[in-house]
Amino acid sequence: MKRVYLAILILLITVGTAQADFFRELEKFTNPESKEGKILSGATQVISSSKEMDYATERTIGESLALEGLQRFGKPVSKEALQQYVNLVGNAVAANSKRPTIPYQFAVLDSSVQNAFAAPGGVIFISKALIGIIENEAELAGVLAHEVGHVAGKHAISSIRRTQFLQGVGTITAASMKGDKGKQFESMIGDLQSVLFDKGLDKGMEYEADAAAMETAYRSGYDPRGLISVLKKLQKIEASSVKKGSWFSTHPPLEERIAKLEAQLKNYPDAASMATVKSRFARQVK
Repeated sequence: MKRVYLAILILLITVGTAQADFFRELEKFTNPESKEGKILSGATQVISSSKEMDYATERTIGESLALEGLQRFGKPVSKEALQQYVNLVGNAVAANSKRPTIPYQFAVLDSSVQNAFAAPGGVIFISKALIGIIENEAELAGVLAHEVGHVAGKHAISSIRRTQFLQGVGTITAASMKGDKGKQFESMIGDLQSVLFDKGLDKGMEYEADAAAMETAYRSGYDPRGLISVLKKLQKIEASSVKKGSWFSTHPPLEERIAKLEAQLKNYPDAASMATVKSRFARQVK
């Protein structure tokens, strides 16, 4: 727990005001007496597969996973203008997603591993290495829209609901989170970390997020081929790239994804006329 607290303090120093506010919120999870800490420890409700998980619980789980992501993949880059830019693009596509009413936060991590991931509740990270192969705003929008698609589809939450801990369970309270139940809850969080950062979600969920990304980008005014372009770039460098913790290890084969997305292009006959915004992207990432 001390490691997490120290990491958060470092982040608060290195990121801009807007990002610092977000990471200040994450700090609350290190305090077992805070509202957020109590949610993690089971003092408030966790809803099972038979009922709808409330947003507060989903977000709390997501922010706890975000802390793990920061420890694994590195702190946010210190360039505030880039962080703000990615948040602007990310929130633009999120506003046109299937779940536009929840708050989304985006952060660029100082990581050499090409990846992006979404925690429940709208916390989304993209690595500096992945941005390094992107050439325009439409491509960035496609990647971020893919991660927004996971949040909108509640894919990580669906993975949680499949665990034995929540099978046939109604409401979990502080009293029922003691002993073995508490250990099972912690194990569930650990399993979800492994899914998000190591194994990846089900293929069907990834394909669903891809399809949603293309539609969301298009509705936001971007060329819907942006994600396809990024996947083709990844395909070219796959042989020489780090596999562990990257899109290569946490997503289905690139060839399959590209084929499915290209088949979907028939829905967007005017794709070539949509925005790519190359010059603005170039200015922001320098």
